Amino acid sequence: MIRAILKFVGVALVALLVVGAALYQFVGLRFVMDGGGMPRPTFVETSESQAERIERHREAQRATSAAPAPEPPSSSPAVPSPSAQQGAASPEAIAATQAATPKGPAPYWTDYRGPKRDGSYQEVPVLADWPAAGLTPLWKQPIGGGYASFVVARGRAFTIEQRGSQEVVAAYDVPTGRELWTNAWPAEFRESMGGDGPRATPTWSDGRVYALGATGELRSLDEGSGKVIWRANILTDSDARNLDWGMSAAPLVVDDTVIVLPGGSNGQSVVGYNRLTGKRVWSALGDKQAYASPMLVTLNGVRQLLVVSATRMMGLVPGDGKVLWEYPFPTYNGINAAQPLVIGDNRVFVSASYGAGCAMVELSRDGDRFSVREVWRNNRMKNRFSGSVLRDGVIYGLDEGILAALDAETGELKWKAGRYGYGQVLLAGNNLIVLTEDGDLALVRAVPERHEELTRFHVLDGKTWNVPAIAGGYLLVRNLAEMAAFDLRVNR
Repeated sequence: MIRAILKFVGVALVALLVVGAALYQFVGLRFVMDGGGMPRPTFVETSESQAERIERHREAQRATSAAPAPEPPSSSPAVPSPSAQQGAASPEAIAATQAATPKGPAPYWTDYRGPKRDGSYQEVPVLADWPAAGLTPLWKQPIGGGYASFVVARGRAFTIEQRGSQEVVAAYDVPTGRELWTNAWPAEFRESMGGDGPRATPTWSDGRVYALGATGELRSLDEGSGKVIWRANILTDSDARNLDWGMSAAPLVVDDTVIVLPGGSNGQSVVGYNRLTGKRVWSALGDKQAYASPMLVTLNGVRQLLVVSATRMMGLVPGDGKVLWEYPFPTYNGINAAQPLVIGDNRVFVSASYGAGCAMVELSRDGDRFSVREVWRNNRMKNRFSGSVLRDGVIYGLDEGILAALDAETGELKWKAGRYGYGQVLLAGNNLIVLTEDGDLALVRAVPERHEELTRFHVLDGKTWNVPAIAGGYLLVRNLAEMAAFDLRVNR
């Protein structure tokens, strides 16, 4: 009897292994980590198959489009040095494409998480009440892999994707979703826990798109054609080792400099490139960097870079990276991924998961010298890789996947409710727009008294960690496989 049971169990195990192997090989069954590090069974499309599907879609899109394409898609090969011009656009070609670029309102959402990188939208009024059944997308279509968001300028949305063995910067027409151009190079970043593909959101400035790939490729591209103006590899230039989860910090344009965080030692952790020529103009510090993006802020009346590295938060002089002040903020394995928040004229809120919690620090200034005081610190807001937002003295954010509200003055927890997973949060008017880890969109009142969810509906299939973007009243969302747009304008 026992022998028969063991035989049956053995046969069942073999059958399960065979079925599992077949599902793995032919259907793409994988166990993918969610934001909390828990494995989920998921059917995963290969990057090659995904790239082929996207190309079929874009071919059909081009065939049915009534509008003329502005320029053939560009897929420029890698060039040998930061200032090299192989495959680059001539000044005359750049001027011509910029002259043909659609004009309109001043570009607004040109940086990661908005103009101040704080997740707050304050451009034109947007719908404050959504239908109970949810919004109908203007369009929805496939996109390449990766965790970048969009930036938007002059009716075009720019992002970076993984398509097969290439990283691809793409420009889309916002109202229609039509692909306008691409610029690609050979690069594959693969990581079993977080996932594959590029992470850093591009930056738009003065007619150029600055895009950073997961393996360090930095390109300045013409916004109208996608042609290369200059390129560099920030890891190679700084003799730096890539991070476990890849280069994730969005480039920051400050005056005539593009600031990036390669994390090299011996004064090569923070680097500034000339935004027009690609020449490296300064570098500083030796910190191991993390995954948060640099910010340009004003604290105590002093314009400065706000940088969160693997072990500390600091203010730096924009022109040379000199440290103005610092606040130790170490986490497990140096994982600082959430954006800090500037509160008033002289306070900064910082938060992380991995045993760190959150803190409010206050800066004082005596001439050129800064001092830092910790106002409060607790574990009531643990932002893993989703930054918090601020409204009327209250901080709203995802505390390990649950929405929470903190009093910015005292750190007191106002409420904690609503499970959204490791998604993203933006502030628009009086509401929070939450894109959940499972691809739902939710509208939540930003009020300190209680959690009040107004609407929640499904938008994207699959793991969704990408930050939404809003410009001109249009809401853009994407994840590893899909992208969609919604018209939230009040006056259409």
